This record gives sequence, C-alpha cells and structure tokens, in this order.
Amino acid sequence: MRVWFHERFLESYARDPAAEAGRLDTMLAAARAGHELAVPDPAGEEDILRVHTRRHFEEIRRERRVFPVAMLAAGGAVAAAEDALAGRSAFALVRPPGHHASPDSCWGFCFFNNVAVALARLLYRGAIGGAFVLDFDLHHGDGTENAFDAEPRVQYAHPEAPDRAAFLDCARQALAGASPYDLLAVSAGFDRFADDWGGMLALEDYRALGRLARDEARRRCAGRRFAVLEGGYNHDRLGDCLAAFLEGFDDER
Repeated sequence: MRVWFHERFLESYARDPAAEAGRLDTMLAAARAGHELAVPDPAGEEDILRVHTRRHFEEIRRERRVFPVAMLAAGGAVAAAEDALAGRSAFALVRPPGHHASPDSCWGFCFFNNVAVALARLLYRGAIGGAFVLDFDLHHGDGTENAFDAEPRVQYAHPEAPDRAAFLDCARQALAGASPYDLLAVSAGFDRFADDWGGMLALEDYRALGRLARDEARRRCAGRRFAVLEGGYNHDRLGDCLAAFLEGFDDER
C-alpha cells in the first residue's frame, strides 16, 4: 500500500487545528511503519476547476501560505485515486483537509475538496463510470455532497448513529446498499475517536471500517479503493487511529 505525503503538509499554513505544528507527526510515524511513502505533485488548475468555480479558485490563490499546500493536498488525493485505478490501495496523508469545500465556498479548515477533485478528474477522463464516497468523519462532508449534487455517477454516504455498534452497522448498510460503482473513495476523518471531539469510536472500530471498505471494494469494484485524510485533532492519538484503519484497509497487512 502506498501513502502519499509531502513535507509541506507539516507547515503551519493557517491558524486552525488542522494546521497546528506537530499535527501529523504520529500519523507520519504510523505510515512509515510498513508502508511505502510517495511524494505527490500539485493538482493542476484544470483539476481544481472541474469542481470549484473560478471565483473560489482565485480567492484561495490569494492566500499565499495556503494555496500551494492546498494544491499539493488535492494532488495527493489525485495520486491516491490513480493508484486505486491501477489496482493498488492508497492513502493520501494530506493537509489541509477538503470535505467542507463546496464548488464556490469552503469552511471547517478546508479550501479545495481533495476527494471531489480526484474523482472529477477520473470521471472527466472516462476512467470510471461511477464512484462511491464513504465519509466517516465526525462532520458531514457538505462540500463533497454539494460538489456532486447534480452528478448521479457519484454516491455519497455519511453514517450517523448514537453508538459504536450502530455506527458500524450504518456504514455497512450504506456500502451494501449502494448502486454499482467502479471506485470506492473514503473520506477518513478520525475526530469521532473516543479520545477526540466525537468521543465515540475505538481503535478496533477504525480497523473494522478499513476492513468493511476493503471487502466491499473487492466485492464491487475489483478492490479499487483509496482514502484521504479529513478531520482528527487529538494529535497524540491520530497515529494509532491511522494504523488501525490501514491494518483493515490494506491488502498487504
């Protein structure tokens, strides 16, 4: 399994929890333990404009500290999606996150919608006929849903439930009930962790979510799947969460 990461993701590019110093240290250590790291190129302007308006693109471009890192984050998602298309599972360990970035607006520490940019590129090329997005972040990915609101080829699911068992069952039902698709994308937010903002899921639950995604992708789309980091703010425990998820998600573990 390949993990896409760039040293610039460690920069403090903004004043928010997703850009704090040290936020990726434990995740990077977990990724290096048994996984190949690769360095992405920035996404192209044309990639961003398939999802976002020109006005939004230019607004982010004026944010000189944010813009280059946001372009690299989108590029990491693109690279992970290309790996998945080639039959190799991949994870984009990127910052800033993206699932709250809509075509003409953004909030929640997001600027460009990394997952949407990656999927829109593959759809534009005709490389896939459809995709399914499983978003298990604590917060609903309104940006991803808005990006594909008029695109029936992309299905989006954000499970919600009052406890761990019900949450996993909700995720399982969402995956099992989807219409046919060619690629599975996961918006992997770890802020629902018991020691994070959401206060719910255990490490074994993230391992189970990884297995669910892996097994469903094998059943539905020849195993083609990738995941992109979204939320997660207990920096001391993020590495544990990522390691658990990758253990379930990765064919090689």
